[in-house]
Amino acid sequence: MKIEHVAMYVKDLERAKIFFEKYFEAVSGTQYYNPKTGFRSYFLSFSDGCRLEIMNKEEMADSDNSVARTGWVHVAFSVGSKEKVDALTAQLEADGYPVISGPRTTGDGYYESCIVDVEGNQIEITV
Repeated sequence: MKIEHVAMYVKDLERAKIFFEKYFEAVSGTQYYNPKTGFRSYFLSFSDGCRLEIMNKEEMADSDNSVARTGWVHVAFSVGSKEKVDALTAQLEADGYPVISGPRTTGDGYYESCIVDVEGNQIEITV
């Protein structure tokens, strides 16, 4: 069994798509749009076959994006090496994205950093 894809609602669909394409090498499919419901989405594919669906509706309620909360908390991207974790973290920070931890080796042995994306979501960058 495998997870086929994960999905998240975003306020700015195009900005979120560009973020994942630029920093995480996502390849976007064509935009889906349902005019009856106002629903729009993109499937973003990554090199290992994993997919992320980003979605938007005309009327959405905001949720609490605080780091310590119940529910899904972050998505982790493996970039392949400590050097790549460091470089991507530095690039994101230079581009104005908050780094909330790391890069560091955690108590459970992961080398990682955590940043906050364009929508206020936590993204983990790991080896």
